[in-house]
Amino acid sequence: MIASGSMVFWSVPEINFFLQKFAMEKILIVEDDLFLAENLQKLLTSEGYSVENIYDGLLAEKLALRKHYDCMIIDINLPGKNGYEICKNLRNHQINTPILMLTAFGEIEDKLEGFESGADDYLTKPFFIKELLARLKALLKRNLNRKEDYTESIIIEDLHIDLAKKIAQRGKEFIKLTAREFQILTILAEARGNPVSKKELIQKVWGTNTEVNTNTIEVFINSLRNKIDKHFATKLIHTKLGFGYYVGKNEQNR
Repeated sequence: MIASGSMVFWSVPEINFFLQKFAMEKILIVEDDLFLAENLQKLLTSEGYSVENIYDGLLAEKLALRKHYDCMIIDINLPGKNGYEICKNLRNHQINTPILMLTAFGEIEDKLEGFESGADDYLTKPFFIKELLARLKALLKRNLNRKEDYTESIIIEDLHIDLAKKIAQRGKEFIKLTAREFQILTILAEARGNPVSKKELIQKVWGTNTEVNTNTIEVFINSLRNKIDKHFATKLIHTKLGFGYYVGKNEQNR
């Protein structure tokens, strides 16, 4: 910033900083129930968010691939393309915008499919508006914290995790991970060999307002072991009984 008499001149980086800091966060709602979608739009707009509604899954996916959003609220049962398919395709295109899934299904299998598709959180209909707002704010806050705490990469033995490109590599082999698997692996890797409990993983990945249980963590850990360790002589993902999971050498005296 440069002051000249009564005039103040801002540099381009300073202008961009303030535009980003004070811009309204953009939310995309993908919901074919028009009554629910319109009410959510009114509610979130009154909370200070910039909200866009789409009622068709195929159109929503095209829009999400083209435009930037700070968070997406996506129903599962949609015309054109369902929420699982949208989520998977966005993650395959390296779009890591937080996704909150809405569904009428409350079975654990449905939730696991949502998480494995790359969703960040899951809310079963009918839901309380206060809970939706709490989950939305938690997703936005975690996303902001991830940007602020950004580290370029993590290397443990022959495992290389590129946090910018969202790529995991073991030796010369690239390992295909879902968005959720990549997030869990990153949390374990950032602990630098210290065990991370199931409860801590749930809190860091899904937040406190969630119905996710420890069985869900076990499913993801087993999947990571199959992808990261199965075809390699040296195993990197380990369990410390009573404490949690860690990534690194298997030390006998841990």
